[in-house]
Amino acid sequence: MNSVQPDLLTLAADAGDLLFREARTANAFTDEPVTDEQIRAIYELVKYGPTSMNQQPLRIVLVRSPEARARLVTHMIDNNKPKTAAAPLSAILAADLNFHEHLPTVFPHAPEAKDYFADADYRAESARFNALIQIGYFILGVRAAGLAAGPMNGFDGAGLDEDFFPGGEYTGLVVVNIGKPGPNAWFPRSPRLAYEEVVSTV
Repeated sequence: MNSVQPDLLTLAADAGDLLFREARTANAFTDEPVTDEQIRAIYELVKYGPTSMNQQPLRIVLVRSPEARARLVTHMIDNNKPKTAAAPLSAILAADLNFHEHLPTVFPHAPEAKDYFADADYRAESARFNALIQIGYFILGVRAAGLAAGPMNGFDGAGLDEDFFPGGEYTGLVVVNIGKPGPNAWFPRSPRLAYEEVVSTV
């Protein structure tokens, strides 16, 4: 139940439903294709979400060919194999571990910013952190496009990286199935914590 007074949110109620209240993780999809144009529209929206120092480490690999889909399925845990095989589109959302090479372009007012990430371990931590933030935006973008997302981290990460990113520049974080929800796509809505359990004032 939404206890927030509608006039306290600028976002229209139907948009709030689309993005949050009525949205679920989809486990089954129709066979309606997801086009490159739809994915482009999603990216062109969500690329404006904030990150630390405007880092943009998220990399999106659309797994379209039957051969690549079969390879991807082998890395998923058992429960995720059939839905990944059947989804109209699966995407590997990865972090670019050398994102700092782009900082002169995306953070131009601090020419020295690239040098902050000379340490590979620190750079990898920042890449993963900010890519995960961007993944949240991407999932909302999928919903904004009238599609459903089925994000999963149940896969063999080392095997997926060796298969799809053998150069070591990227690391896979989440696999997302994308499409129109099919029959019995949803599990029942799980409970959320109450405001009083999450928010405190100091």
